[in-house]
Amino acid sequence: NLVRCEHLVDLLVDTRRRKTPTQRSAEVKIGRSDEESQWYSITTNSISCAIQAATDDSRSHGAVAVLRDVSGHKAAQKRNAEFVSSVSHEMKTPLAGIKAYVELLADGDAEDEQTREEFLNVINSQTDRLQRLIDNLLNLARIEAGVVNVSKQSRSLNEVLEEAFHIVVPAAESKGIALESELSPLYLGALIDRDMILQSAINLLSNAIKYTPDGGKVRLRSRMRDNEVEFEVEDSGVGLSEEDAKRVFEKFYRVKKDSKMAQGTGLGLPLAKHIVEDVHGGRLTVQSALGSGSTFTVTLPRSVKK
Repeated sequence: NLVRCEHLVDLLVDTRRRKTPTQRSAEVKIGRSDEESQWYSITTNSISCAIQAATDDSRSHGAVAVLRDVSGHKAAQKRNAEFVSSVSHEMKTPLAGIKAYVELLADGDAEDEQTREEFLNVINSQTDRLQRLIDNLLNLARIEAGVVNVSKQSRSLNEVLEEAFHIVVPAAESKGIALESELSPLYLGALIDRDMILQSAINLLSNAIKYTPDGGKVRLRSRMRDNEVEFEVEDSGVGLSEEDAKRVFEKFYRVKKDSKMAQGTGLGLPLAKHIVEDVHGGRLTVQSALGSGSTFTVTLPRSVKK
């Protein structure tokens, strides 16, 4: 492919042709398709020798090219650009909803108390959605930088899960999704940072709702297993391919085939994994197959009730 790269050949010929010392640089994509192609940074330099010829002329006698594979850098740039676009979209959506309903209230379109309450509930829901997005961004940055403040206490896992469950109810209802809770009747104690585990549970539930078609089902379960406590989020959604299942916890990674059905920043699942594994010493795993839905399972060390 390098030999057949016309851009590289043109650079070498042009560098070789010049009489004065010359350096040229360019970035080129080499390959037949996006999947097979690679990006290279190319730098060419002329090789000059002072030869006393009949013309007594000093000229360039060759050119050398240095190629550096920058495919990884280009891929990172693309992911960052997509991330910025996604964050912009995710922020504008709730802001647009808030603005629209504030204008309706200001124009006096809410003529009775029930209508006003409905409008205010929408505004409150969209504000919470925006707050969760900001929390995801800030907490992931703090965890990766190692500056996050963690406050762990022995708490009831079910209490945290119940709160997360109620928070995502409006999102499920808007898609006609049956949201079911099957929490263990036992006391499931865990040494946790309540706010962080709450955010992880919300992220997992929100992700399940996002990738489940209208009219589907999302189920939240909890249980005790030996010296550990677990909760899982099961959905009847589109499922994941083997490749997607391996990469779904990567920052900025989003399942491409269903981008038309669900948008997002690609931060919810990576943040949940950081919180569960890096902060709490637990495990976050996924079992999935295309067309069969997905099950995300969180396992945490159990603490004894005092």
